[in-house]
Amino acid sequence: MACATARSPADQDRFICIYPAYLNNKKTIAEGRRIPISKAVENPTATEIQDVCSAVGLNVFLEKNKMYSREWNRDVQYRGRVRVQLKQEDGSLCLVQFPSHYTLSLTSGS
Repeated sequence: MACATARSPADQDRFICIYPAYLNNKKTIAEGRRIPISKAVENPTATEIQDVCSAVGLNVFLEKNKMYSREWNRDVQYRGRVRVQLKQEDGSLCLVQFPSHYTLSLTSGS
Protein backbone atom coordinates (compact mmCIF):
# COMPACT_ATOMS: atom_id res chain seq x y z
CA MET A 1 0.00 0.00 0.00
CA ALA A 2 1.51 3.29 -1.05
CA CYS A 3 1.49 6.19 1.33
CA ALA A 4 0.32 9.43 -0.21
CA THR A 5 2.61 12.36 0.49
CA ALA A 6 1.02 15.45 1.94
CA ARG A 7 1.11 18.37 -0.42
CA SER A 8 1.93 21.82 0.80
CA PRO A 9 -0.81 24.50 0.90
CA ALA A 10 1.66 26.71 -0.99
CA ASP A 11 1.60 24.44 -4.08
CA GLN A 12 -0.16 26.20 -6.94
CA ASP A 13 -2.47 23.26 -7.50
CA ARG A 14 -3.72 23.72 -3.91
CA PHE A 15 -4.73 27.36 -4.46
CA ILE A 16 -8.49 27.98 -4.48
CA CYS A 17 -10.24 28.69 -7.78
CA ILE A 18 -12.54 31.63 -8.42
CA TYR A 19 -14.54 31.65 -11.65
CA PRO A 20 -16.31 34.84 -12.79
CA ALA A 21 -19.66 33.00 -12.62
CA TYR A 22 -19.27 32.80 -8.82
CA LEU A 23 -19.56 36.60 -8.60
CA ASN A 24 -21.94 37.37 -11.49
CA ASN A 25 -25.26 38.91 -10.43
CA LYS A 26 -26.80 37.86 -13.76
CA LYS A 27 -26.40 34.19 -12.82
CA THR A 28 -28.68 32.12 -10.62
CA ILE A 29 -27.38 29.81 -7.93
CA ALA A 30 -28.11 26.89 -10.26
CA GLU A 31 -25.94 28.57 -12.92
CA GLY A 32 -23.04 28.90 -10.50
CA ARG A 33 -23.37 32.12 -8.50
CA ARG A 34 -22.05 31.52 -4.99
CA ILE A 35 -22.59 34.82 -3.22
CA PRO A 36 -25.71 36.94 -2.53
CA ILE A 37 -26.93 39.12 -5.41
CA SER A 38 -26.43 42.20 -3.23
CA LYS A 39 -22.68 41.45 -3.09
CA ALA A 40 -22.32 40.28 -6.71
CA VAL A 41 -21.32 42.41 -9.69
CA GLU A 42 -22.47 42.46 -13.29
CA ASN A 43 -20.42 40.26 -15.64
CA PRO A 44 -17.02 40.28 -13.91
CA THR A 45 -14.00 39.05 -15.85
CA ALA A 46 -11.19 36.86 -14.58
CA THR A 47 -8.76 39.72 -15.16
CA GLU A 48 -10.81 42.04 -12.93
CA ILE A 49 -10.90 39.41 -10.20
CA GLN A 50 -7.14 38.97 -10.49
CA ASP A 51 -6.61 42.73 -10.20
CA VAL A 52 -8.75 42.98 -7.05
CA CYS A 53 -7.05 40.05 -5.35
CA SER A 54 -3.60 41.37 -6.26
CA ALA A 55 -4.48 44.84 -4.94
CA VAL A 56 -5.44 43.29 -1.60
CA GLY A 57 -2.03 41.61 -1.43
CA LEU A 58 -2.82 37.99 -2.22
CA ASN A 59 -0.67 35.70 -4.36
CA VAL A 60 -2.76 35.03 -7.50
CA PHE A 61 -2.39 33.78 -11.04
CA LEU A 62 -4.76 33.78 -13.98
CA GLU A 63 -5.56 30.76 -16.12
CA LYS A 64 -7.03 32.35 -19.24
CA ASN A 65 -8.14 29.25 -21.12
CA LYS A 66 -10.07 27.56 -18.31
CA MET A 67 -13.86 27.52 -18.40
CA TYR A 68 -16.45 27.05 -15.69
CA SER A 69 -18.28 23.79 -16.35
CA ARG A 70 -21.76 25.34 -16.03
CA GLU A 71 -20.97 28.23 -18.38
CA TRP A 72 -22.84 27.67 -21.63
CA ASN A 73 -21.45 30.79 -23.34
CA ARG A 74 -18.00 30.11 -24.82
CA ASP A 75 -17.13 33.74 -25.59
CA VAL A 76 -13.71 35.03 -24.56
CA GLN A 77 -15.15 37.38 -21.93
CA TYR A 78 -16.52 34.38 -19.97
CA ARG A 79 -13.26 32.43 -20.01
CA GLY A 80 -10.68 32.24 -17.30
CA ARG A 81 -10.31 31.44 -13.68
CA VAL A 82 -8.19 32.91 -10.93
CA ARG A 83 -6.16 30.75 -8.55
CA VAL A 84 -5.58 32.35 -5.14
CA GLN A 85 -3.25 31.28 -2.34
CA LEU A 86 -4.97 31.43 1.05
CA LYS A 87 -2.46 29.44 3.12
CA GLN A 88 1.32 29.58 3.43
CA GLU A 89 3.76 26.67 3.46
CA ASP A 90 3.29 26.10 7.21
CA GLY A 91 -0.53 26.13 6.94
CA SER A 92 -1.04 29.60 8.39
CA LEU A 93 -3.23 32.09 6.58
CA CYS A 94 -1.64 34.49 4.11
CA LEU A 95 -4.02 37.25 5.20
CA VAL A 96 -6.11 36.83 8.34
CA GLN A 97 -9.06 38.75 6.89
CA PHE A 98 -9.52 35.93 4.32
CA PRO A 99 -9.79 32.65 6.25
CA SER A 100 -11.88 30.94 3.54
CA HIS A 101 -12.82 31.12 -0.13
CA TYR A 102 -16.25 32.47 0.83
CA THR A 103 -14.88 35.57 2.57
CA LEU A 104 -12.56 36.18 -0.38
CA SER A 105 -15.45 35.89 -2.87
CA LEU A 106 -17.53 38.39 -0.91
CA THR A 107 -14.67 40.88 -0.99
CA SER A 108 -13.90 40.34 -4.68
CA GLY A 109 -17.53 40.81 -5.63
CA SER A 110 -18.26 44.04 -3.81
